[in-house]
Amino acid sequence: MESYNSEKLTKYRVNGQEIIVGFAKYRDAESYANQKGGEIVEVGFLDGNDNPQLTDEAGLVKRKLHYHADAGPEYKFIHSSDPGFRHYADDLQKVKSAADKLSPEEKYIANAELEIAEDPIIVLKDDRFESVTSRERSKYLKHTKVYEIGVARPL
Repeated sequence: MESYNSEKLTKYRVNGQEIIVGFAKYRDAESYANQKGGEIVEVGFLDGNDNPQLTDEAGLVKRKLHYHADAGPEYKFIHSSDPGFRHYADDLQKVKSAADKLSPEEKYIANAELEIAEDPIIVLKDDRFESVTSRERSKYLKHTKVYEIGVARPL
């Protein structure tokens, strides 16, 4: 049985190989590599575009992580699977609810927004909330270097 969502995966051709990215967890990439054949690799999107490169700069394979973004020392990207995400998401919902002056029913529904959002990433600048984005959009923000775990397979 698949432990990954095939519909969420993106395939590229890099250096004569098929590279598959978009795994929600490192374990999912391992499962895919075992089931479909392939090798776990780190893929970098380093030029502000959707141009993948094989790399080991972020050490994702060694650290068994599936995603990392780097836009310099003043920025921090907190992925929905990171331990600190829930803390920031809860704080954001409190601020949003207070600002919107929502009814109790609306507050309950609004609380699901960050959980429903497609693979959200919270962006902090100098440890202060700046925005919420997605893994895909993080490739194009603030000259960010985005790293994802992938599976390389021969063509």
